[in-house]
Order: sequence, then C-alpha cells, then structure tokens
Amino acid sequence: MTYEEIMRQLEQLGSEQTRKIYHNHGVKGSYYGVKIGDLKKLVKFVKKDQELALQLYQSGNHDAMYLAGLSVQPKLLSKELLQDWVKKANWYMLAEYTVAQVTAESNHAIELAREWIQAEEEMIAVAGWSTYANYVSITPDEALDLDEIRTLLNRVKEHVHEERNRVRYVMNTFVIAVGSYVETLTQEAKKVGEAIGKVQVNVGNTACKVPVALDYIEKVEAMDRLGKKRETCIC
Repeated sequence: MTYEEIMRQLEQLGSEQTRKIYHNHGVKGSYYGVKIGDLKKLVKFVKKDQELALQLYQSGNHDAMYLAGLSVQPKLLSKELLQDWVKKANWYMLAEYTVAQVTAESNHAIELAREWIQAEEEMIAVAGWSTYANYVSITPDEALDLDEIRTLLNRVKEHVHEERNRVRYVMNTFVIAVGSYVETLTQEAKKVGEAIGKVQVNVGNTACKVPVALDYIEKVEAMDRLGKKRETCIC
C-alpha cells in the first residue's frame, strides 16, 4: 500500500468513540482515533517498507505515527533519526510507547536513554525512562549495567514525587520493570517500591490508575515470572 492509501485507511478506521478516548488522554495534533488492534492489522502492509514507515511517522498524525512504531525496523534506525522522532513525540503515548519501544530495540538504546532521562522537556524525559525500562525487559541480565540501574533506582526513590507528571509515571514503571525482569535486583526494586509508595499522577479525564510498584512486583513474583524476558517490547 502507498502512503496515501494507508492514510485513507486510517481515516476510515477512525471512530468517534476512540477519538473521545484519545482526547480524554490528552492527545495532541491530528488524529483519526484508530484502535490499537486495528492499527496492528495494517502492520503487514507497512513492515517490509521502511521508507513508508518513516513517512508515516513524519506525517504528524498520531495514528500514523503509532503505526510507524509498530512497523519500523529498529536496528536500521540511526541515532539522529531517533533524536528527530523523540522531538516530534508531542504526547505521552508516542513518547512512552512508540519512541521508547522502538529505541529500546535499536542499536542506540542505552546511549539515548541516558541522554533523554536528563532532558528538561517532559516528553523527552518520559521517553528516556521508558526506553530504559523496555530495554531491561528484553536484555539478558549479563548485558545490563547493574550499578547504573541501582543508581537510577535510588534516583527514583529520592526524587519521584517531585518530578513532572508523566515522568513520575514512567519512573514508577522503571521500578516495576527492574523488579520484574532483573531478578538480581528484585529485592532492591521492592525496597524502592515500598519507599515510594503510591505515586500520584494526573491521568486526565480517564479511569486509569497508577500501579503501586511493590504490589505489582509481588504479583509477578507470585506468578513465578520474575526474570522472564520478553522477545519484543514493541506492542
């Protein structure tokens, strides 16, 4: 399918109900309101065409940008292109999911995660923490910098409640990811989860809840799934 055909298909798949959901979550820019499940059905038409995927992200349309993230081949992306993507991620779904998940599977995951975590721009910092969280979920423990992760856990413990809104959310998610996927650090992550307690995040006009890190890790532990890595974090 061509770019124009994909865009027409996205417009046809959009619904008022989904547009309202995205609106309540704080979507910015243009969007048709396509369900994630329907976007995934289009991946087969985009996945083998890297240039088409890149063109979709550059459209500035949320649905097309999200589809690009589901379809692109991360290992082929340059650091410069990912820097461009993160600057164009104008709300949390693109920063926290699309950009972070693609970057986590790229050849520049840790380098960019470290840089973005320090950013003054909220959405770039969100992408940084989420990139690192996704990275630990797919990377063998022996390839991880455990001391660096411990330092980041301590940073969450000391500063999460004073951080920017969505940054608070992804810092909490980082603790959950470490506790769930890096069994060597599970107990340390649980202690941080206990220390930070419930993290308050403004989730807009939605019923979404912020998971309590300690409770979440303990549920994973009860299911005997600690340390079980994911094959992919793109979803």
